[in-house]
Amino acid sequence: MDNQEHVTLIKVSTNASQYFVDSYYAALNGRRNTIASFYMPSAAMPGGNLPSISFNGTQIPTAAAMQTMFEQQIPQPHYEVQCYDCHVVNPNYTSEGTEAWPAKTGKNMTILVAVSGYVKYGKPKEAQPRAFSESFLLVPNPAAAAGKQRVKNVKEWLIQTQTFRIVV
Repeated sequence: MDNQEHVTLIKVSTNASQYFVDSYYAALNGRRNTIASFYMPSAAMPGGNLPSISFNGTQIPTAAAMQTMFEQQIPQPHYEVQCYDCHVVNPNYTSEGTEAWPAKTGKNMTILVAVSGYVKYGKPKEAQPRAFSESFLLVPNPAAAAGKQRVKNVKEWLIQTQTFRIVV
């Protein structure tokens, strides 16, 4: 990998992570009916066994189940992200049976995003803040890659694996 490719990967992964963190936690805080749209469709993965979602030690079977849990079982959350970091895991990723982005875009990668912050469940003035730690493995969205350009309401990156844990 030459220096320009390395710079492109860093820029794309950093921008993708920032956009993801901003939009995902905004959805958790207020647009919980959109949560499932952040995940890789099970049908897009060989064997249909992804996304892998672990929420505080409990395995959540599907993105729809995660959304339902937030809509029906969890009091209104108020997430405050304190920091996040990202790392390119695989710079040459394509999912089976899908078309990749042009190589020069730097969008054929998987990105590890680590997030930490505080969350309150319920009424913000009454709830105690709890520290959380969360990690995501983001993959390119095959639907976005097929269009080769940004399409309104189509996320470029989707969650393949997620682990959430209340820390304190």
